[in-house]
Amino acid sequence: MSFGKRLAKSPAVTRGMGAIAHGWLARCQRRTEWERRGEDALRTALADGPILLVLRHSRLMLGPFHWPAWAGDLSTLHDTSPIARIAGDTHRRRGLTPVAMSRRLSNLAMSRMVMERLRAGASIGITADGPLGPAGEINDPPLDWARISGRPVFFYAFATERQARAQSWDRLLLPRPGGRGAVVFRPWEGAIPRKADAAARAAARASMKAGLDAATAEADAMLGLPHGP
Repeated sequence: MSFGKRLAKSPAVTRGMGAIAHGWLARCQRRTEWERRGEDALRTALADGPILLVLRHSRLMLGPFHWPAWAGDLSTLHDTSPIARIAGDTHRRRGLTPVAMSRRLSNLAMSRMVMERLRAGASIGITADGPLGPAGEINDPPLDWARISGRPVFFYAFATERQARAQSWDRLLLPRPGGRGAVVFRPWEGAIPRKADAAARAAARASMKAGLDAATAEADAMLGLPHGP
């Protein structure tokens, strides 16, 4: 393994970069005037147990700062790439429980891990289109875990007036300090049966995509912004 790869995988480097990222994001959070919607519905759902929180990969940067302190533990799932481990470190600094999910794990192994966290009382946060896209789509894990667990699904999105966009596959939203911001939690009104055939899965996928698109568009609209990725 090259020196560069060893350095990228170093826990010390991960912690150092995580501290820098957390400091910048915390500044963005503090210096933005936030409007929040949907927390009453989230509180009602959590009174009956943990939930699945689904978001777009492009809107993940401030997610750990917007999960309410009263909402209990949130296990945020990420892959094992260097940038994902740094993101996991920022989540840990916010009091969440990041869980590294190797791409080598089978779907069954990942599902077992998720079910263990749900049984322990932790909600699960997952990007619908991560870690590699396609952007804005619903990959299999949110569908499978909603089907197996039977737990409610909520969508999350945030938007900020002051922002930049990364030149990445998802056009990652990079917040900047100042201005107004919007946070949306929206329950999924659809469902997927435990024994879902291909037609039921396709319908649930379309319904989940529509719900996530609507939550993201609502966050943008709260600030008068055009709907973006």
